[in-house]
Amino acid sequence: MVARQLDEQIAGRFPVGQRLRVLDVGMGQGTQALRLARAGHQVTGVEKDATMLAAARESLAGEPEGIRERVRLVQSDGRDTGVHFLPGSFDVVLCHGVLMYVEEPDALLAGLGRMLAPGGLVSLLVRNADALAMRPGLSGDWATALASFDTVSYTNRLGLDVRADRLAALTATLAGIGAPLQAWYGVRVFTDTAVDGAEIPADLESLLAAEERAGRTDPYRAVAALLHLCGVRG
Repeated sequence: MVARQLDEQIAGRFPVGQRLRVLDVGMGQGTQALRLARAGHQVTGVEKDATMLAAARESLAGEPEGIRERVRLVQSDGRDTGVHFLPGSFDVVLCHGVLMYVEEPDALLAGLGRMLAPGGLVSLLVRNADALAMRPGLSGDWATALASFDTVSYTNRLGLDVRADRLAALTATLAGIGAPLQAWYGVRVFTDTAVDGAEIPADLESLLAAEERAGRTDPYRAVAALLHLCGVRG
């Protein structure tokens, strides 16, 4: 779903067929990076975790030479982009599922903003702090739900203490780094309480269609577990 939203934003902002310079910060196993490289873009993937980076290298090794040549992998936590790259080096910067692990994200976001060329697109995927009470509330965990209203901290499914972001705060931050918010979506509106490893439902297409519609529609998108924000550098 995030991939579809990202493709929509790319298609709406760049000429068809343009080979984009993409920076994927916190790329994990490289799923998004490889997908964009297969689409013809030049991709630089940044990942701190050595195990994740090794998995990305293994996946890349199985790709045709033409795709391998379009991908560069860098081990870093993403906060030293100025050391590795010149300002304005990228048309698209991705930072998906990273900010929840960064205690003070403003410096990281400012660095990513400097990486954007004029007209460049920054794509953020974050935990929605304005909806932290939804998951425990829908699960009947009332004590945790009540405690979630006045905080941006939570414990994720891996048992790690992490943080979430509020739409209003990130909107202000994006404006401050010169890449004002242009579009935002909700992600996992209806499916956030699904247990890990749950069987794929028979009516998967209907489920995805409902999630897609809700992620674009008020008031549903505001209570999504995740927010996908897209800013554009002026």
